[in-house]
Amino acid sequence: MAGFRALARQVRDPDRERSQRRQALRKCLERFAPYGHRATWQHLCRNAGFDPEDREPDPALLVAALEELEEARAVWLAYESEVAARRRREKHKGIRQPTALDEWHRRTWGGRSLLRCDPSRPPTPRLAEVLRRMIAVPGGVRDAPPYRRALRMERGARTEIRTEGTGRRESRNPHRPGAGSRLGFGSPLPSQG
Repeated sequence: MAGFRALARQVRDPDRERSQRRQALRKCLERFAPYGHRATWQHLCRNAGFDPEDREPDPALLVAALEELEEARAVWLAYESEVAARRRREKHKGIRQPTALDEWHRRTWGGRSLLRCDPSRPPTPRLAEVLRRMIAVPGGVRDAPPYRRALRMERGARTEIRTEGTGRRESRNPHRPGAGSRLGFGSPLPSQG
């Protein structure tokens, strides 16, 4: 089975048919798909400018989509390296069990389905920017109780925070002014008149 980099070379290979290059890009999403396979595919197609159902898209557009995916993957791999280095330091100090802060990383290892969202409406910023924001949010709540917060997205705006492992649930009113996404995706949901 080919890895991400081998598949990326296939997407860039000018000797391959367009349909084969498209399929190689789809297979890249089996290795790294931050929104889940379908939603990440929809996002990449929209941002690159080709239809998700197009079986032979322009190779330049496929490469543009691949570059966005590679940029996001580089952000994620840097984050995973940082976590691994921190865990090595903790183990050297005698802290053998992962802390509650590592729970989010454990559940999202590999970079698949980091932020589940509606495939027809994934967040619009570039994947790398979304990942940077996701990685930064948990670091911003380190003064809060020691757990990562899971974000639930609906219609591009965060609507609730689930606090993992505590049994508590904090709801946010999306109709309140200023209650938009902390990650900066979209605006608050419109009022239901």
